[in-house]
Amino acid sequence: MRKSFSIFRIIFTTATLVLWGATLFAKPVTLTYSNFFPPTHVQSQLAQAWCDEVEKQTDGRVTVQYFPGQTLTKGTQNYDGVVSGLSDIGMCLFAYTRGRFPVMEAVDLPLGYDSGITATRVVNTVYEKLQPKELENTQVMYLHAHGAGLLHTSGKAIRTLEDFKGMKLRGHGTSAQMITALGGIPVSLPMPELYQSLQKNIVQGALYPIETNKGWRMGEVVDYLTLSTSIAYTSSFYVVMNKKKWAQIPDDLKPVIMEINQEWAKKHGQAWDDSDREGMEFLKSLDREVISLSDAEAARWQKAVAPVVETYIKKMNNNGFDGEKIVDLVKTTLAELKQ
Repeated sequence: MRKSFSIFRIIFTTATLVLWGATLFAKPVTLTYSNFFPPTHVQSQLAQAWCDEVEKQTDGRVTVQYFPGQTLTKGTQNYDGVVSGLSDIGMCLFAYTRGRFPVMEAVDLPLGYDSGITATRVVNTVYEKLQPKELENTQVMYLHAHGAGLLHTSGKAIRTLEDFKGMKLRGHGTSAQMITALGGIPVSLPMPELYQSLQKNIVQGALYPIETNKGWRMGEVVDYLTLSTSIAYTSSFYVVMNKKKWAQIPDDLKPVIMEINQEWAKKHGQAWDDSDREGMEFLKSLDREVISLSDAEAARWQKAVAPVVETYIKKMNNNGFDGEKIVDLVKTTLAELKQ
């Protein structure tokens, strides 16, 4: 009996040491991470911090090479780049590939967002509850979204709906539809091209969150901020990983990374709000005018963009989705979080 126990103990100890040794000396998994944000932007700095945290909490068994500023893949190529393996991880806007993410586009509708924390919770709730197939070819790390997307203009202030006439304004996805509904002319431009486009009067303004005034230094080339809060939209962002690469992550490390993801989603939401405050301070330091709308005028703008939501619902219904259900989930979640 003692002899059998001793043999069992030797076998168990040996097996444990072999497994421990295999873990200790296993080749680290190295990942590449593509982000369209420039390295100086707080959202880019948070992405770099995520890479560092993954390496730290996995004891170096997973390392991440970070490529900000579109140096690995362009913003419009980001998601496909992850799917095809050009990068292992990517962060970008859903709206940069219009029509590719029909369910998630509902989050970006002009429903009166008030903060990045709120918008981030909305986008993650919608994804978790609906689990849309449009994201099933990647491993979703986490999602986040910026605070209220508001109107900024150069050269001409917009105080009423009538002021939109003839104005060329940068917009993509939902914001482009909003500009059309409000009477302006949407121009599709990647964010890195907006600064010079405003300088050269290619466009006379754009819809974007207040943080952009400092984060992308757009406050230097705009003159007015119109607080169009009644129709404030958000732009939601994905952080996704190539599925084959995710499969290479050791099983004991996957929960570690997923826990980091939950923490980082919150960090991004908070960072959007913190940088919105900094963006407003920066704008005011440049003596730019901040315009408030009367309740009556705000209601006119709301009525003007209502067809954007209705069009989305009809389009989704025509494509076999339940558009009302999707939009109702976004509206209900947003309303609950704003209370």
